[in-house]
Amino acid sequence: MLLYTLIAMINYLVNILVVVVIVQFVLSLLISFNVVNMHNNAVAAVWKALNAILEPMLRPIRKILPDTGALDFSPMVLIIGLNLLTILLSGIAASSAGM
Repeated sequence: MLLYTLIAMINYLVNILVVVVIVQFVLSLLISFNVVNMHNNAVAAVWKALNAILEPMLRPIRKILPDTGALDFSPMVLIIGLNLLTILLSGIAASSAGM
């Protein structure tokens, strides 16, 4: 029972991280198309906070992936990796419960 609770908590944190990755992606598009301006203090603060959260996770992925120019596939790889982690943990929990 404790294992299921732990995996549910990890799944919840993974879902939050996926939402943060999507918010950072949308904000980067809005900044690059000049919809929002980095001179706005609120936008700059949100951008810095999102980068502080995600950059330690995205940097190793960027080192492994080949350079694709303007396209950055590291957020997509991070989301796929996090989802694979939750699937793996769910499988471990199911096998330890004898299902």
